[in-house]
Amino acid sequence: MYFFLSILSLLDLSYATTTVPQMLAHLVSKTKTISYTGCVIQMYIFLTLGITETWIFAAMAYDRYVAICYPLHYGVKMSQTLCIALVVSSALCGLICALVYTVFAMNLPYCGPNEINHFFCEIPAVLKLACADTSLNDQVDFILGFILLLIPLSLILASYVRIFIAILRIRSTQGWMKAFSTCASHITVVTMFCVPCMVMYMRPGSEASPEDDKKLALFYNVISAFLNPIIYSLRNKDVKKAFFKLIGRGEDTQ
Repeated sequence: MYFFLSILSLLDLSYATTTVPQMLAHLVSKTKTISYTGCVIQMYIFLTLGITETWIFAAMAYDRYVAICYPLHYGVKMSQTLCIALVVSSALCGLICALVYTVFAMNLPYCGPNEINHFFCEIPAVLKLACADTSLNDQVDFILGFILLLIPLSLILASYVRIFIAILRIRSTQGWMKAFSTCASHITVVTMFCVPCMVMYMRPGSEASPEDDKKLALFYNVISAFLNPIIYSLRNKDVKKAFFKLIGRGEDTQ
């Protein structure tokens, strides 16, 4: 679990670093510009990290499934080799699918306005500047969204169905609470990240509202990455103990 959490933390840090510094610079600067190359690079890195994170969520769900349903075989089933393979395959999927997204978007002609009504270079916002029909891009976005969002979510759902069936067989209240505590953090984080992404990338471009898109992007790009460490820390006894100890020391100092 901690191996996947470390990967998730790295992804969240990289995810926010790709867009937030420039967003902050644009808020305090009069010149809010980005080069064409910089826009493409930002778009590609952002998509790569986001897609990788979606599949990492699925790997984490499988990890929780094995931990709860096969606790005595956990060390064998979730070997170091399997964990690394899951992370590498998630990253490869992110690299390849992000490339498809980016290539399809950048092959369109951009001959009109060059002002993006968004905080950063994200595909739905960039496509609005294209001087051509973007229906093919909408279809590609929907198909890739199905593969990259609904399939991982289906795997996560299947894992948790098995988990909840196993939890119902637990007789002790303490066992129930421990099992639910293990799953609650992951379910919360997945919901905060995947639901806004589904709304953003799986609806037709004609139905998209720039203001709504900016709110959604701000949520899964900044707020979600900010809340993830807090959500996972709340169920960690060592973190809570250190936090209360810090508060206690602060009170003693006062």
